[in-house]
Amino acid sequence: MNQTLILGNIITVDEKRPFAKAALVKDGVFVYIGSEEEARRLADSDATVLDYGSNFIYPGFLESHCHGHLAGYRFIGQADLMQVGLTPDYPKYREILKEFMAKNPKRNFYVAGGWVEDEQPVDKAFLDDICPDKPMLMQTSSGHAMLLNTKALQWAGIDAAYAKRMGYDLVHVDDRGDPDGYICEGPVFEIVPKLPATIEDIKEYLLAWQEFAIRKGFTAVGDAGAELVHRDAPKAYHALETEGKLKLRTYAYMYVTDNIADPKAEIARIAAQRAELSGEYFRIIGAKAFLDGVTEAHTAWQNQDYLDQPGYHGVERFNDHDKMVELIVEADKEGMSVHVHSEGGGATHYMLGCIEDAEKITDNLDQRNVLAHLHFVTDDDVRRMAATGSVPAVPPLWTPMVPSNYEQEAAYVGKELADKAYPIKSFFDAGANVVFHSDYPVSPMMDIKLSVYAAEKRSYPKGLFNDSPRNLKEAITREQSLRAMTINVARQFRQEHRLGSIEFGKIANMTVFDCDFLHDDIEKVAKANIIATIIDGKEVYKA
Repeated sequence: MNQTLILGNIITVDEKRPFAKAALVKDGVFVYIGSEEEARRLADSDATVLDYGSNFIYPGFLESHCHGHLAGYRFIGQADLMQVGLTPDYPKYREILKEFMAKNPKRNFYVAGGWVEDEQPVDKAFLDDICPDKPMLMQTSSGHAMLLNTKALQWAGIDAAYAKRMGYDLVHVDDRGDPDGYICEGPVFEIVPKLPATIEDIKEYLLAWQEFAIRKGFTAVGDAGAELVHRDAPKAYHALETEGKLKLRTYAYMYVTDNIADPKAEIARIAAQRAELSGEYFRIIGAKAFLDGVTEAHTAWQNQDYLDQPGYHGVERFNDHDKMVELIVEADKEGMSVHVHSEGGGATHYMLGCIEDAEKITDNLDQRNVLAHLHFVTDDDVRRMAATGSVPAVPPLWTPMVPSNYEQEAAYVGKELADKAYPIKSFFDAGANVVFHSDYPVSPMMDIKLSVYAAEKRSYPKGLFNDSPRNLKEAITREQSLRAMTINVARQFRQEHRLGSIEFGKIANMTVFDCDFLHDDIEKVAKANIIATIIDGKEVYKA
């Protein structure tokens, strides 16, 4: 037998037994949770002992919506502009790009991620000056927009005819009608999977991502569009699992293009991939679609017109009601869910209508379809979210009022709406299965302790950013935050019987911190340190 005795202050997220002092693990599964005395009595004499003393042990934390391949790619494969911060600095961007080129002179292709765009016009000339002879692309931190130099435009086949076909909202052009280098939404998601990479490259990116996530305290994640960056990413996940190199469990949603021609055939494709590629550590659980873009790029699908662009309410990406209903119905037949990017209030309203119509067909009120981001949501749609059994994936780390971001939002949608951004408590109050997400690396932070802090304070710790609290009536309790990063996410993954709490028979995944998230002063929580990450009863990271 392979036994491990875990000692410390255990917060189980199990309502029947919320606290314990010891857990006994056999073959990677909890076989006892309770007192230290009883655990020692039950343990074999040769059991491994992990004694964390006065530290606090939690169920392994779960991330509901992130992008593993993209994260690893940004760690290793491209220039990192995110380090500049939340305010664009083009001279610094130039410096980072030049340095990346100097370190990688043999590359035939250069990509940068983390560009923060603003109202300052920038076009292909900026990148042409840095790199005139090879393709260079600079993607925004959100991932929804990109700047290409002339060589990259040629490589991608983006010309005047393409711009006219896709629309000038998505492919910006100059006075002559030629693409000026800026693209957003659909064209970006056409180009990204074509970026050159081998299976071995992708495996390297995924392993770098796995190491990062485990060091942060996460034991399982939801990959929201595993094929987004490269169509072969699912095969790379599967290859790593076959090689015994995966530790971080990944529950993946496969990317569905806007208004897919044949939803039934698409779900059949995803089901076939699931049968071929899914295992214990990489498992396909549904489809991922984009309904809209992001407010800061004027592409989020709002319920109303943008104040600075009368007559325009954003980009409607997947907006065919009948096709979305069919996608949901077919996914449900396969025991899968549909996970959507829904940033603006108009997108959320549309999606809930599709879910309601799909449920009339399936008669299943437990489909666990996910709506992620939820920047602006009406009170009525909050109630509909819970009534349909849909999963609101909310971003506590996006809730604070950062001056530059807030001013931009207020200018686009109005102060009244900007002040009501990112509801969380309302979803809990309505009875929805609320989960936290980071959207890492699209968003620059993936942090457990700061998520707990921001969910309660609706601001960042003093000194992190020059921000202030926003929409404090949507603040939630620490216990709600823990559930939104553990058992609620397990339910989203349909794994609540295996993950998300420290209970008899569940997989022994745990995260250890030097802080009591439930009772310590919130300022202490903000400074908490991770001590260890445990997966399948084994310590896979120790600080």
